[in-house]
Amino acid sequence: SLIPAGSRVLDLGCGSGALLHELVSRKGCSGYGIELDDQNLLAAAERGVNVLQLDLEQGLAMFKDQSFDVVLQLQTLQQVRHAEGMLRETVRVGRRGIVSFPNFAHWPNRLQVALGRMPVTRRLPYQWYDTPNIRVGTYKDFEALATKNRLRILDSFGLQEGEAVRFLPNALAGTAVFHFERSA
Repeated sequence: SLIPAGSRVLDLGCGSGALLHELVSRKGCSGYGIELDDQNLLAAAERGVNVLQLDLEQGLAMFKDQSFDVVLQLQTLQQVRHAEGMLRETVRVGRRGIVSFPNFAHWPNRLQVALGRMPVTRRLPYQWYDTPNIRVGTYKDFEALATKNRLRILDSFGLQEGEAVRFLPNALAGTAVFHFERSA
């Protein structure tokens, strides 16, 4: 719902291309998916999604400034080494960005850490030693990072069991979602 009909979209870490396919089919959007994994790349191509095999760690230099209306980083930001640089690239190539990531401050995670263990939950299903997430962050951490990088948050909320959480999302939501643009 954060993506207007007809938008030109770049989906960073698009996986199998399911979301981009839905946006093209249902909302008349256009754009590209970026994916590194061979199997996901093939699945996206088989769906008819325009997909490029690129390593996000190398940046988005192939795209001109403001090439897209919306750049998506859904469950991707926590898996890149240069998260801050990726955010800057997001607002360079896109007018707006949407990011989602596991919220490490969700109360079940806090409880597991208080009991001396790294969290393993539905949102964080991996053990500490085999997770693809190279960093952990919280809803509040992203707010601070956005301020530091002069990003204007247009909307933010948490997700829990598919429902939006707007009351105390830092504690009550397993996933953080932010819709933002570069400040003027």
